[in-house]
Amino acid sequence: MKRLKAKVSRAKVKRINEQRTTNILINYSMEVKAKKSLGQHFLKDMEVANNIARAIEGDGDVVLEIGPGMGVLTKLIKEFNYKKLYVSEVDLESIYYLVANKIVEKEQILGDFMKLNIEELFGKDIAVIGNFPYNISSQIVFKTIDDRKYINIFAGMFQKEVAERICAAPGSKQFGILSVMVQAYYDAEYLFTVEPEVFKPPPKVKSGVIKLKRRQNLHLECDEELFKKVVKTTFNTRRKMLRVSLKRLIGANDFLQDDFYMKRPEQLSVDDFIRITNEITSNEK
Repeated sequence: MKRLKAKVSRAKVKRINEQRTTNILINYSMEVKAKKSLGQHFLKDMEVANNIARAIEGDGDVVLEIGPGMGVLTKLIKEFNYKKLYVSEVDLESIYYLVANKIVEKEQILGDFMKLNIEELFGKDIAVIGNFPYNISSQIVFKTIDDRKYINIFAGMFQKEVAERICAAPGSKQFGILSVMVQAYYDAEYLFTVEPEVFKPPPKVKSGVIKLKRRQNLHLECDEELFKKVVKTTFNTRRKMLRVSLKRLIGANDFLQDDFYMKRPEQLSVDDFIRITNEITSNEK
């Protein structure tokens, strides 16, 4: 009899849990509240969403969307009939909403993009897209660079200033660390500008949509860790000539007296930074 009671008890608990889940899904089938702490601004303009979705149309079989929110972009991506679609979301309210409204299945929802093991999850080329949370957008880009072996297409919305920096050309004021590190591995294209009014709530700044397409070179022809140090060191003192900023990294060195090192970092191309890296390596031997 005791065993029977235990079975009944477990069955009752199961029914209660199922009912709770049903109630949660009903409650969260309504609109999700944007959370400032997560940098959420939900896109409500379908034309803009469609233009973003089309940025990756036809590129690859597997898509990972970051920050789907209420699924406005997700629904449009689904229409392209990719073999597999996954979403990366950390907001529980958004997760419940997406499942309750049958926008995606539970199995399609992954955790925090910044913590995902892209190689382990996919092991092949994927396209990444999203209306990215502005408070972690740069971190998302740097993780994409680290996972470039598996992310061949990347498109989405950033704060306009960040989008412009990513796509900036040498010689411009926007050209900086983010520009060099992205363009070392991806061809960057600024697609279009988005006004604040197409979001709920509207952000205080304009947004920009970009597309990155991976280049053939997964690795640079230099010491890549040193390359990063050179880029960061020179741009951290961007108003100084290269010979001055690099002296902090490698000390005094004769090759720094070359006229080339009278330039400032925003005047250089990716190839110039590779050249500097190789010259430092050669002079260390």
